[in-house]
This record gives sequence, structure tokens and C-alpha cells, in this order.
Amino acid sequence: MNLADRQARAVSRRNPLPSRGGLGLKAQHFAHVRGTRPDVGFFEVHAENHLVAGGPMLWHLEAIRAEYPLTIHGVGLSIGSEAGLDEAHLDAVARLVRRFEPAVFSEHLAWSSHDGHCFNDLLPVPYNLPTLQRVCRHIDQIQNRMSRRLLLENPSTYLGWAASTWSEGAFMAEVVQRTGCGLLLDVNNVYVSAINQGADPLAALHELPLRHAKQIHLAGFAESFDDWGVRLLIDHHGASVSDAVWALYDAALARTGPVPTLLERDQNIPDFAVLMAEMALAEKHMACVVPSVSGLASSSTALPALATAEAQP
Repeated sequence: MNLADRQARAVSRRNPLPSRGGLGLKAQHFAHVRGTRPDVGFFEVHAENHLVAGGPMLWHLEAIRAEYPLTIHGVGLSIGSEAGLDEAHLDAVARLVRRFEPAVFSEHLAWSSHDGHCFNDLLPVPYNLPTLQRVCRHIDQIQNRMSRRLLLENPSTYLGWAASTWSEGAFMAEVVQRTGCGLLLDVNNVYVSAINQGADPLAALHELPLRHAKQIHLAGFAESFDDWGVRLLIDHHGASVSDAVWALYDAALARTGPVPTLLERDQNIPDFAVLMAEMALAEKHMACVVPSVSGLASSSTALPALATAEAQP
């Protein structure tokens, strides 16, 4: 890395994540991003895609990191697991975070490992006291290891636990209160989880600790039906953001004000220009919102109708 690159990286370290739209950085976009330097607020990568000692992935990421703010999103720490955190995995992620010094590091309220086995999914936890104590212990461990604040993402869920004694929003508010972590608000996850469990998406949004939201995720979902013919939404990150999720995003922004917002696309990835257009739409939504306590109520009028319309099979 030359002197100019080092200086640019030093400047980006000092700057917080801008309240703009961002995109997930994919390997197929490396050459385009480096060659054209598109007007993107920030890029995000998944930690587990970069846990290597060297090679082209890290080489390209170093160069792009020198030009843009970066966020790193973990998908494998299994914060909700009944077992302790995998120390080797935590160390590897911590090394990556120290190397690239992202503006944000985030992970999911979920589990993906048990009894030495890893699952290719982010599975839900019961919202009760034993889970709360375990999740808080794991978050404290992560924050201490990385010497930074973690943002915890609300999950997409397809069923609820009979053992739950709290709502998701109340549970996450308690986690934030006890650990000092922040919220990564995934608006699509709020909508998907609420529709799948027959709940009101706006009410579910209300319950989350929105004043602690430091980043927002938006994504598209797929629609399916379960064995009983009941509509099921799948958080697959393979489509454009739906109208109902855009409406819920507006409701969130009315409470939070403009917050750095990532457009996630992990499947069916379109041309870069399509992603840029969706990112620009998120920035337009941010620019149009005047945050106020009453704003959430006023922006809620259109949302239940959208949710109800989309809920019809």
C-alpha cells in the first residue's frame, strides 16, 4: 500500500459511517469498484468470507477499504448457542476486524452451531431468562475481545418458541441495556418474522430499541407456502425490496432519523447499476423523512394496508 492509500485509510478510520446507502461488496464487483469508484456511502462484507491469511480477496478488500468506509458483518459466531463461543473462530474474526478497522462490526441474534456441528442457517432462540443471560455473556465476550461495540441484528424467524416469555423487541431491548451493544435494525427481518407468525409488522417494529439503531439492513424476500398451505416468507436476499418493507423502513426512519442503510443482495445478483439504483432509492427515503416521535404514528397509516394486502395467498 502506497503513502496515498495509507493516508486515505487513516482519514476513513477517523470518519464515522455516513448516514447514506451502502452495498454488500461481492467478488464480482471488485474490478468495477476499483476501476470506476462509484458514489457509494459504504461497503459491507461478511467476515466468514475473508478469514484467510492472504490472497486476492484480502488484496482487493485492502484497496477498497482505503477508499470507502467499511462494515463487517459476522454470520458464524453463534451468539445464541447453548455452548460457549468457538474461541478459534472468535480470534479469527477479531484479527480480521483489527486488520480492517471497520466502522461497524455486527452479528445476529441467532445460533448456528451445537455439539460440535455447524448448520448453514441462522436459527432462532427462545426469548427467556436463560437465553438472555447466555446471549449477554457472549456479547460481553465479543466486545471485550474486539475492544469495540457490537451491533446486534434482529433475526428473521419462521416459528416461535413455546419457551419464550418475552417478545423479541422486549428481549433485544434488555440485551442492549445489559451489554451496551447497539442495534442493527433489519427491516426486512421485522416484516418477514411478523408475517410468518401472524403478527403486526408495525407493532413489532415499535417494540425494538430503535434509539440504539446505528445501522439498517434492507433486503428482498421470497414467498412460499408451508405443508398446510399457509403463506411463508423466506429471507433469501435474492430480490428487490418490497413495497411493504419500504413502508416499514419509512416508519423506522421517522423514529431514528437517517441511519446508514445497507442494501443486501446475496443471491440473483443483478448488474451493479441495478444495485446502485436501489441504494439511491434508500437515500431518497432518508432525505424525505423528518424524524419525530409523532412521525411514526403518522407514517403508520399506509403500512397495515400493505401488510394485509400482501398477506393474501
